Amino acid sequence: MEAKAREIVVNGRDRPAIVFGATAGVGGLGHSIAAGIAAASEGSRSAFALGPGATDPWPLPPGPPAVEWIRSPRFVPRWMSRYTWLRWKPGRVVLMRDRGLGQWAAREVQRLRPTSCYLFTQVALETLEWARREGVPTVLDNPNGHIRNFRQVCERESQRWFGRSFAGHPVASMVDRVEQEYESADRIRVYSEWGRASMTAYGVPADKVHVVRQTVNLQRFRPADQRPAASGPLRICYVGSLDLRKGFVYLLRAIRALGPAHFHLRIVGATGDRHCAALFAKERVGLNLEVIPGDPIPAYRHSELLVIPTIEDGLPFVLVEGLACGLPVIVTDQAGAAECVQPERSGWVVPAAQVEPLACALEQALRRRSELPEMGRQGRAAVEQYAGPAQLRQLADWVHRESAAEVLH
Repeated sequence: MEAKAREIVVNGRDRPAIVFGATAGVGGLGHSIAAGIAAASEGSRSAFALGPGATDPWPLPPGPPAVEWIRSPRFVPRWMSRYTWLRWKPGRVVLMRDRGLGQWAAREVQRLRPTSCYLFTQVALETLEWARREGVPTVLDNPNGHIRNFRQVCERESQRWFGRSFAGHPVASMVDRVEQEYESADRIRVYSEWGRASMTAYGVPADKVHVVRQTVNLQRFRPADQRPAASGPLRICYVGSLDLRKGFVYLLRAIRALGPAHFHLRIVGATGDRHCAALFAKERVGLNLEVIPGDPIPAYRHSELLVIPTIEDGLPFVLVEGLACGLPVIVTDQAGAAECVQPERSGWVVPAAQVEPLACALEQALRRRSELPEMGRQGRAAVEQYAGPAQLRQLADWVHRESAAEVLH
């Protein structure tokens, strides 16, 4: 009976609610949210998506799912985060925003009475508490590693580069909040074996944590029709915000160690908080780089190599984007999706938070410049298997497969 119950897939009878805290489709987290909404709503007659809304166009084929969008209000006015003491406490702003959204979502969910809930970390706690009281099954989507490791990494880097305590996201109260979410959820989705190891290392039961990989839009992220000429400085790109957890300063120092004339760096992303912006302004002096906001695809297609010096990231999504665009990559061992990189064949995997190994990999890329296009082709082939459309199908199947205990209840 229990074995049979594990294979039951809810189809058509389910009325799921999806609660999320960032715009679906914007950035790596937004893409994860879009995939979660698409998977959780598949086969349902009425699904509810509660959060800040979605981009247009929808980032995944074949198009937006048939859900009822319930847009969340703004919980921290812009003037408050810009012109009060909160401008010095960005982590506190995130906590206030996410806690407000979580409380709002729980009130909406109580009114809607969904039969299952797919929830993203940081905004899930109040809905999880309601679901537990009502016996409603829950999935918690955790795109990064364990929240406590996230904070410890940020605190260590803040002390190293700024000589001060970390004031950004996540604050200690956010760590407590998310750990309560881990405890309350029936199942937790992570995106990589690295993410699973991070969760279990901090005490989350292994049987609660499931690896279900992310999917990338292979139609949108594809190799350029014509690759850039292998002449002049090596064209490399960095995609992501300039914050400590992303490790940008190690990349800048590695380039400087090898000689700035050898590289042209294109950065696509926000400049981070005021401390990171000041650090970037200092470290970029004398380097051949440009910062371009917006869509990363032109940067991928203009570049010969993608570098991801992250210190903690459960995926990161830019890695699968870059591989899909036919770029070889240099990535650290603290990125979950590093598991899809074939060392020396589609890229290099180096230790995190160290300049010398990153510089060595960049030097190898320079020496093997003529081989980079073929490495990129191998990376594209690998990511088609690692993060292709089948992963979205797998996520949908996993989301709707009830555990034996839930079915028998």
